[in-house]
Amino acid sequence: MRIIKTKNYDDMSRKAANIIAAQIITKPDCVLGLATGSTPIGTYKNLVEGYNNGDLDFSQVKSVNLDEYKGLPRENEQSYFYFMHDNLFKHVNIDLNNTNLPDGMEPDSDKACAEYDAVIASMGGVDLQLLGLGHDGHIGFNEPNDEFDKETHCVDLTEMTIEANKRFFASADEVPRQAYTMGIATIMRAKCVLMVVSGADKAQILKDAFFGPITPKVPASILQLHPNFILVADEAALSLV
Repeated sequence: MRIIKTKNYDDMSRKAANIIAAQIITKPDCVLGLATGSTPIGTYKNLVEGYNNGDLDFSQVKSVNLDEYKGLPRENEQSYFYFMHDNLFKHVNIDLNNTNLPDGMEPDSDKACAEYDAVIASMGGVDLQLLGLGHDGHIGFNEPNDEFDKETHCVDLTEMTIEANKRFFASADEVPRQAYTMGIATIMRAKCVLMVVSGADKAQILKDAFFGPITPKVPASILQLHPNFILVADEAALSLV
């Protein structure tokens, strides 16, 4: 595990973007695993800036996203499809045919998950997987559990996750209760895993995840075993370690 300590959120975002940019430059047709949520937004802004400056070319890049809400149309502003287009895809020259998310409108969970695993496998796996860290240690929508979920699956979101996400909706009642998410095994198969963490409110869970026991009760803790895991976190998030 490599830890990069940054001064603040903006510094964290720049350094994380630099790592992703290096991956794109080194392997122009790389497969990027992408994350949503508030923390990666700054990283995406820096990548867009790199593209606008002529330093990055996304034309051959392929992407797979961690997750998507079940039952939320892509046109919904809170869907992760919409999020990715709004924060990255529409600002760079990525081929939209090379961007992939779970099909949230597929009601058959087994079908949706199997199809998404097949998509990832067809690309040869993920070169670099970007992650955030949930307050309960979840990565993607892999919530605390009695065991580590392996492949893409349908998750019943916890009340903590619903509470954390309700700020994006008119009310908590509008937050979807289920999501399709990439599994822990798929994440662990990525050649490189890059996590961004910011803020004092994440300090305790960061300590638990990476300086505590490996347990499915803290899903992110499994990343202690990844051979190429990079944690980019600001001083506030690292304040307890």
